[in-house]
Amino acid sequence: MAIEYFLVVNGKPEGPFSLEQLKGMSVRPSDFLKTAEMVDYKEAHDIAELRELFHFDKRSVAPQYFAGFDQRWTASALDWLFVGGGFIVLAFLAVYTIDDKSTRLVIGLSILALIPITKIIYHIVMECSPKQATYGKQILKIKVCDLQGRRIGTGRSISRNLFKIFSIITIIGYPLSFFNKRQQCLHDIMAETLVVKDRLI
Repeated sequence: MAIEYFLVVNGKPEGPFSLEQLKGMSVRPSDFLKTAEMVDYKEAHDIAELRELFHFDKRSVAPQYFAGFDQRWTASALDWLFVGGGFIVLAFLAVYTIDDKSTRLVIGLSILALIPITKIIYHIVMECSPKQATYGKQILKIKVCDLQGRRIGTGRSISRNLFKIFSIITIIGYPLSFFNKRQQCLHDIMAETLVVKDRLI
């Protein structure tokens, strides 16, 4: 079935229109459209199919909706659960399957020590991926981007996650998000990143 779009005209949705019908209309990059499956309307330049049809350039729009501390904390807690859960299971298996106490203790602690290292790698990989978010952030519908709202590269993702050390040791690094409009923590300011949310949240 061909995709059809609703188009906002003078503040009211009209349609649905097929791509062929839209092609004969004066659709502008800033016009809002959506399909029946889309949750919310998007500007035409934000929809890949329409950019190709009308030869629009994708505009860089500065983010306006920022994730609050509560959303970020909840996402972080979920990520600790996802990453740590598997290692905790392995540690318990080591405890029950190894007879020698000293070997069991060393292996168990070694497995648990891998949790923070794995979590850093997990954040680096997921935050520069096409989803721009860890699984915890995806559940909360928030993501990491640069100051223009674009996906960050691997280098900046590494920097951002290493800068979290400064957010922890300075104590005020995380609470700093309460005192700036874009709700950036210290590591966000240092890496020039934002954690943004969808307009509907």
